[in-house]
Amino acid sequence: MKLVLLSGGSGKRLWPLSNDVRSKQFLRVLRNSNGKPESMVQRLWGQLRTNRLLDQVYISTSRTQVDLIQNQLGTEVPLIIEPESRDTFPAIALAAAYLRSNLGVDPGEVITVMPVDPYVEDPFFENIRRMEDVIRQSGAEIALIGVTPTYASTKYGYIVPDDHKVDQRQPQAYKKVSCFREKPSEEQAQTLLKQHALWNCGVFAFRLGYLLGELEKRGLPVEYHHLEHIYHQLPKISFDYEVVENANEVVVIPYTGLWKDLGTWNTITEEIPASVMGSPVISEDCTNTHIFNELDIPVVAIGVCNIVVAASPDGILVTDKAKSHLVKNVAKDMEQRPMFEERRWGWFHVIDFQKTTQHTEILTKRIHIHAEKNLSYQYHRNRSEVWVIAAGEGEFVLNDGLKHVRPGDVLEIPVGAKHAIKAITDLDIIEVQMGSKLEEEDIVRLSLSWEEIQQSVKNE
Repeated sequence: MKLVLLSGGSGKRLWPLSNDVRSKQFLRVLRNSNGKPESMVQRLWGQLRTNRLLDQVYISTSRTQVDLIQNQLGTEVPLIIEPESRDTFPAIALAAAYLRSNLGVDPGEVITVMPVDPYVEDPFFENIRRMEDVIRQSGAEIALIGVTPTYASTKYGYIVPDDHKVDQRQPQAYKKVSCFREKPSEEQAQTLLKQHALWNCGVFAFRLGYLLGELEKRGLPVEYHHLEHIYHQLPKISFDYEVVENANEVVVIPYTGLWKDLGTWNTITEEIPASVMGSPVISEDCTNTHIFNELDIPVVAIGVCNIVVAASPDGILVTDKAKSHLVKNVAKDMEQRPMFEERRWGWFHVIDFQKTTQHTEILTKRIHIHAEKNLSYQYHRNRSEVWVIAAGEGEFVLNDGLKHVRPGDVLEIPVGAKHAIKAITDLDIIEVQMGSKLEEEDIVRLSLSWEEIQQSVKNE
């Protein structure tokens, strides 16, 4: 069995800490067993390691999330990179083509797909392991995991099993699927519970050859590079709608353990024992109040109850917990560049952005590079940069010349100049960009590793 984790999302549901390049699964708002902050993807990765599933895992993600994944999980994580985000059907189709074309996976092998950010406990992974046996023993085209509902939710899709067609050969019987119901009204959800319907948690299993056949039926290529080339033409549609609901034979494994979609500030705070993150001040008369502060200024709460305050360089949110899910409706209309981004080498925070009357753009950043990490050897076509070393020491390369840098050094980087830097200790830089058009995409990378960069430089 191969296990594909889907990492996507637009970052609107947990605004302002999440944004278009830092989706909710990367927020370090949970705590591990040692009490240290961890993200949802880090938590799941640790669980896969504990359950000895890592050697079967690939992560399907967009280009914009590659640095984040490598920063949090390491640079050796197997990735299947989408050219752009286009929903779960295109992502799973591309992953299937990759496994067949690039890795030579047999069409008879079972592929299991799941989100990268469910909040579950170890028994859940016992069902993940069972997916392969269920596919082979049931003869079904697709197997699902369905969560036993704890209330009549209107947020989730439902799987309605056919209770008259239960296969008793399994210790925990899987069931034939009768039909599906998307996010119902509360009254409809109550009816679904009486029908023993299950929440759809987005876990699918199928034989690789089955899905490749489905692509061929739709006139789509099954060769990876060909499919990648026309990826932008694939429909933006979920795997549920495009494949699962049109399959002839679908079975579901009921799961009765803990499962949560931590998709709102309210559900996040239910799993966090501490009421604060960062450097807020909260008075003793505040009850059921959480503050998440990523800013360098204090956030103070006095005498308020049942609220969430989240502050980041992208904005400040104050919301009643029960209404926190509505933030996505507000954030979706906001058009602004992300002000905080994590990268494989560290992170940066946009301090200021302005346009002058001469049509020049000026952007000021604080950049943090972790010790022993480095920026790529690169140049920019449309901007110059000035770096001020604020803290730490490093090695700086400019047009093949290398020198040691320390706090107080000012480094000027003209348009088109090749440059890179490596942190000897944790390095903080204040960067000022100037140009006619400032975009993160204005980067031409020449080398990534410091070993490669050293081969082309001479010491000053």
